[in-house]
Amino acid sequence: MRFNLTALSLTVGLFWGGSILIVALANLIWPDYGQAFLDLAASIYPGYRAGTTIGQVIIGTLYGFVDGAIGGALFGWFYNLLSRQFSAKAA
Repeated sequence: MRFNLTALSLTVGLFWGGSILIVALANLIWPDYGQAFLDLAASIYPGYRAGTTIGQVIIGTLYGFVDGAIGGALFGWFYNLLSRQFSAKAA
């Protein structure tokens, strides 16, 4: 079995970007909600400040989408590489 890299990249990107979006929007409504998670994201993504404005929510969401898409592509690529290696040795 092989992963479709495009589908996996988009799936992980949408999941991670959506996670940041939901937590950041909730943080705008309830300022204590998810603050540690958003502070962690702010420490990783340059230019993103947790819980300040809707513009920062969009920036964090875009960073999360790109980060997730790259991570998903790398994961899928490594999986496909290793699955070929091990299936060739088993045959």
